[in-house]
Formats: sequence, structure tokens, C-alpha cells
Amino acid sequence: MARSFPGPTVVLVGRPNVGKSTLFNRITGTRRSIVAPVAGTTRDVIAAPASWHNRAFTLVDTGGLFGATTDPLHSQVVEHGLKALASADVFVLVLDAREGLVPGDRDIAKRLHATGNPVVLAVNKTDDRRARGRAAEFFSLGFETVLEVAAEHGDGVYELLDEIAARLPAGADVPEAAEDEYSVAFVGRPNVGKSSLVNRLLREERMMVNAMPGTTRDTVDTVLRWRKRQLRIVDTAGMRRHGRVAAGGMVEAVSVVQAKRGMERADVVVVVVDAVEGAGDREGAIAGEAEQAGCGIVIAVNKWDLVRGQGQEWVEAFDDKLRFQLKFLEYAPIVHVSALTGERAPRLLEVVDRVATARQRRVSTSDLNKFLEAATIAHPPTSKTRREIRILYGAQTATAPPTFVLFTNVATEVHFSYERFLVNRLRESFGFEGTPIRLHFRRRDRKPRPNGARPRQT
Repeated sequence: MARSFPGPTVVLVGRPNVGKSTLFNRITGTRRSIVAPVAGTTRDVIAAPASWHNRAFTLVDTGGLFGATTDPLHSQVVEHGLKALASADVFVLVLDAREGLVPGDRDIAKRLHATGNPVVLAVNKTDDRRARGRAAEFFSLGFETVLEVAAEHGDGVYELLDEIAARLPAGADVPEAAEDEYSVAFVGRPNVGKSSLVNRLLREERMMVNAMPGTTRDTVDTVLRWRKRQLRIVDTAGMRRHGRVAAGGMVEAVSVVQAKRGMERADVVVVVVDAVEGAGDREGAIAGEAEQAGCGIVIAVNKWDLVRGQGQEWVEAFDDKLRFQLKFLEYAPIVHVSALTGERAPRLLEVVDRVATARQRRVSTSDLNKFLEAATIAHPPTSKTRREIRILYGAQTATAPPTFVLFTNVATEVHFSYERFLVNRLRESFGFEGTPIRLHFRRRDRKPRPNGARPRQT
């Protein structure tokens, strides 16, 4: 089942563009929420763990409620924001000192009073000369605690955290880190169904879904408990070609940057492909970045319900074409899924778990050297310069991704085809499913002669 991060929940609420995302980033010490001078920038509900004076909580950033915005998805933003209100233990109502008290603030305050939960008022942007001395008017909203803050510069944030910590329920001490957690990022072009697929796996409408491309802007994390494991599911914004992103404006450009950061932090990347449209150059570029980052990779072909019934030959031809288009990902497993019907969604989690496990696998030095001896006898190594080369021994130096150093007798580069041969054999022999493998070749250092003696001349 899906759940929030550990600890009580503190929800930031307020009208669009009052500075909730800036305050969220300041408190969590991240750049998770997109900040832009555009009302309605935040759409999804963003959550991240935070703590203060050894008191832990989940901080939630919601889209702006009850305010002017040109976002065509504002009604869905409000719907998701109201769901977040239901899970809150403490509210922080963020207000704009520059604009002063407006009717939208009263509407939100009325809803917060009805919950009966503790509420702290954070009057933001008080570093502006025009806003000085205006915090007093917000006491008319009927809440006892009104603080002046400047989220952009951090003024008053510590005092705000003191007030939040004082209102947290019992049992909010900082927990120990989960041992068995790994992160899974869903990436792909816009409108291939990433958010729908994440919602299906979480079994709740956690992410906003709309037919309009670019619905998801922020990179959204949600924790999923599955078979005694903890998966951090990361939904990312759709990534278009660079030229189209530039035309989409600042918000989309920042969304793509955050999506790439989310992918780089992930243990496993699920590249979502549209079953009707297939893969193209954009999928190849996205998957290439994941491979370079050393992530485990799974290819999820979504909307399979739209092509079901085409016959086994059609399925095999589709997969062959997909393999050709993503030829450098021949090691990545393919799963045909449907976010709409839930078809093979459990299998996708099983494959992701296998890939995450394989990425952490370590081979003992003795087993590795037995493998190298058998592989090099059956298929002797070749070099770019055609010099005779022997692999003397090897060792695994890292996991995530699995990394091996192989020592040779001469300083020459191994031919790329032989390196590919060894990688494929390693994958088959030790079960490195869906994970990149790094090989580094080194010439074995000769043992130094005692006292710097030189070899005798004959």
C-alpha cells in the first residue's frame, strides 16, 4: 500500500503564488518544488521528509487554492489539494504580505477552522518594504499564531519551525532510516501514461492525470510498501526534445531539469513507452541518460489494452522493433502493461524488484576469477592494436552499478567487441538483469625492485 513519509504531516496551504513552494524548499533543504513567478505553477501534491530539533514530520506542498490563475487544470489542483488537507496534523497557512488580506484567504481560513487541527499563519514576503507592518491585519482570520517570514531569504523560518514542532503530536521523534528502501523513477515523453501507471501501482489517485500533455510538472515522490520492501516511487514530468522544451517556457524547462535529477537519483528507472506510438529517438535519449547514470532500467510498454489481440507474431515483431530502436538496452527487461486496466502491473513491480536486487549484487573474487579463466580460454581477448593481451585477474570494486577492474599484462585497450562479450557473459553467469555493468582495464603494476636496483646489463 502507498503511504506518506514517516511521521506526522504538516501541510502548506494558501492561494497561488504566495510562496508555498519557496517555503517548502527552504524547510526541506531541497529544490523539489518548482518556483516560478507564474500563478498555478505547482499542480501535484509534493511531499518530503523534514525535521526540527529531533522532531520529524512530512512536509506537504499543495497547489494554490481559491485564487486567480490561468491554469486550465486548476479544478484538479484544488481537488488534489483538498485531499491533502484531510491527512494533515498541522497546517501552515501561507499568506502574501504584499497583497494583504484578500477574500481567498478568508475562504481557506474557514476550511481550516472546520478541521479543528492546529494552524500556524506564515505571512510571507515581509522582506519587501511595501509589506512591512501588514501582518497585524491577518489576526482577523481568527488564529492565535501569526508569524512574519521571508521564505526566499530564510527570515523567520526558524521561528516558524519552532511553532510547528510545538504542535506536532506525540511520537514524532526522528526515525531510523529504512534499510530496505530503493527509489524507482518513471520517465518518458509527455502523455505516455506515467502518472496513470504510478496511480495504478499506488492504488490511489495520487498523481494528477489529464489528457493534456505536460500535466505533471514537479517530480513527485511517494513511498510504497510492497512485500516487506519500501519503494520510493518517483513520478517525473514528460521530457520533450530540447527545442520544444525551450518553446514551452521556464516552467517546463525547470520541470525537465528536475525530471533528470530525479532519474539520476533513482536506483531503477522505468522507461514508459506508448504501445500505440512505439519508441523513438526521444526514448533512446532518455534511456541513454539513465544508462550513463548507472541506473537499473526496465522498459514498460503502457496502453497495452489498446493493442491487445494482435496475435503472438505481432507482439514478437513489436518487441523486436523496440529492441532495435533501443539497441543499447538489450539487457533491459520489457513488460507490457496497462495503467487503465491494471494488466501486468504486479509483474512490473516484480521485475523492478529483481533489477534493483541485481544492481546491488556482488561477486566474490574467487568466483569472478574462475569466470574470467573459463571465458578467456573459450574466447581469448583481443586489443585494438592487435597486441597479445591476457587478463590476469579481476575484482569487483563497487555495486550500483556493478563495477569490475580487470588487470592485464600490457597497457593496451581491449577491443569494444570483447568488452561487450565479457559484459554479456557476466550478466548471464551472475544474474545482472536490467543493470548496466562497468568494466575498467588496468595494466598490472610490476613489483618494485629492492633499493631501486636496476636490472643487470648483459
